Amino acid sequence: MLLLLVAAFAHNLFHEFGHWLVGTLLGNPMSMSLNFAWPTSGQYLEEWHSPAVSMGGPGFSILMALAALIVLERYGTVYAYPFLFFPLFSRAFSLLFGGFAKQDEASISANLGLGKYTVAIIVCSVLLGLVWRGSKRLKLEPQVIGVWCVGGVAAQLIVIGTYRFLF
Repeated sequence: MLLLLVAAFAHNLFHEFGHWLVGTLLGNPMSMSLNFAWPTSGQYLEEWHSPAVSMGGPGFSILMALAALIVLERYGTVYAYPFLFFPLFSRAFSLLFGGFAKQDEASISANLGLGKYTVAIIVCSVLLGLVWRGSKRLKLEPQVIGVWCVGGVAAQLIVIGTYRFLF
């Protein structure tokens, strides 16, 4: 469970790094913190950069979970599970409790003219599929996954508290 806290901080940084990297690759001077990435100038060079940069965070969340699943399947280790589990938990937690309209998935859907929940459903479904596969590989019982969820709440609240304390 202690590794879940490490995974929580790693996920937040990796997710924000995804935004930062896409923005930087598109030529925007970018800044980032533990829970936010933004164009340093206050606006993107092109209007279409906004949804592209928004996609970077969820994309990197999926990438982190996929990498963890590969390690988990190759070595059968539960130590990779927090890095697989937390991206799903974090995205679902943020969408449910962080104000849906403020989240990446909602802004991507709005910018692309998709249904309000389309991108959120896609991202969470992909992450759920990866977690499902890893959970089956480790033969985790539903009660054990429930314990991971309780640990996920604690880890997410510690990340949020740390961000508010530092920034």
